Amino acid sequence: MLKLAYLGPEGTFAEEALRILAPEAERLPSANVSAALDAARRGEADGAVVPLENSIEGGIATTLDELARSEPLLITAELLLPVEFSLLARPGKEIGDIKRVISHPAALTQCRGYIARELPDAVAVSAPSTAGAAQEVALPGSPYDAAIAARIAGEHYGLVELAGGIGDRSDTVTRFVRLSRPAPPPAPTGSDRTSLVAFLSDDHPGALLEMLTEFSMRGVNLTRIESRPTGDGIGRYFFHFDFEGHIADARVGEAVSGLHRVCEGVRFLGSYPRADGLAPQIRRGTADADFDEASGWLARIRGGQV
Repeated sequence: MLKLAYLGPEGTFAEEALRILAPEAERLPSANVSAALDAARRGEADGAVVPLENSIEGGIATTLDELARSEPLLITAELLLPVEFSLLARPGKEIGDIKRVISHPAALTQCRGYIARELPDAVAVSAPSTAGAAQEVALPGSPYDAAIAARIAGEHYGLVELAGGIGDRSDTVTRFVRLSRPAPPPAPTGSDRTSLVAFLSDDHPGALLEMLTEFSMRGVNLTRIESRPTGDGIGRYFFHFDFEGHIADARVGEAVSGLHRVCEGVRFLGSYPRADGLAPQIRRGTADADFDEASGWLARIRGGQV
């Protein structure tokens, strides 16, 4: 049976995403994102499901850095999961009793308005995951009065929901990705996304523009760009790119090849179906047939035909 690691423990949004992406898979909860990805790398699991970005907080730093710096893994699928937070407590507790609330830092940030309004005197404490926070609250003698987590976490750990939908935004979405060890990407569907990481060769005027030009001149539309520090000193960055299309598309292959020429390094992170199903708008001159025709024309010129 297929086994997939995920950010645990039971009751996380990652588990919910895994259930949707691969309902038949055996689930292997992991202590953190790095542990889930390492389980896939070591072969303890066939892959992993982890968060990549959030519509409020942006990219998940741990995931971005792991994909760029550690042993390669490839994205094979994505899911856009609506995120709704609940305030969970042990039976018998009321909102007025809450003096210490625990959750994942991203959840605390996304619920800061509710905390300030309804729990102004409560101390907020960070946990590795929202479900881990719920697990902590459920322990006998826990120093925490409530957790902010998914409603499913309350069901797992015997907590009651004191309030639901407490996020500051009702339309919050987290993008989860399924990863596996390197293998040929899924076949193109016509509605695909490609991800990669590019490292600058050196810091000079126009360095970022050089990278962006490789996409622009071939009609490849970027859907996300995010910089992360390399750790080698202030001002040293690498860049995560998501863009429309599949590595098998001529325009995408040409753009990636161009990046390889101008960058110190490029790490391909996968081509996979888009969760939103949107198909790219192909600009004139950038369809596969256009690249084939241009290659044929050049070959004729080189062969002496005019």
